[in-house]
Amino acid sequence: MDLRPASPSPSEAALCASGVVELLEVLWGFGRDLSTGPISPSQLRVLLAVEGTQGINQRSLAEVLDSSPPSVSRLCDRLQAVGFLQRRVNPERRREVELHLTEHGRIFLERLREQRERELAAILATMSPAHRAALTTGLTAFQAAAGREGTSDSVARTA
Repeated sequence: MDLRPASPSPSEAALCASGVVELLEVLWGFGRDLSTGPISPSQLRVLLAVEGTQGINQRSLAEVLDSSPPSVSRLCDRLQAVGFLQRRVNPERRREVELHLTEHGRIFLERLREQRERELAAILATMSPAHRAALTTGLTAFQAAAGREGTSDSVARTA
């Protein structure tokens, strides 16, 4: 007789994952505590996308974020105003503007990740080694299924 629990359906697993995402949103507070002012989830998505593709133009960024170009432009304006983002003219196509993280933006993301990792490590420390191993295996498989294999630095960063 097989005593292993039945494998959850994709919709049951999605419901569980959705609950975890909501817990993470509460735990992390969308990165508000580390910035000079509040940073919205949309602004964080912009920073993560630009970090993953330094030099991306606003039109391409709008496509990546599935957002309108005017909305992306306003988000970039705000991020530039707080010193997280820099716009540069593309030297080869002078009508095109490239987006780059500033050092301040890079440090913000680095500190945000460090804070998140500390918070997660504190929770994970309460889990058994077997449960941590199972979670790691599952999350690695999830990244692969989403087409984002590898380290967190190689993930197409869309928070």
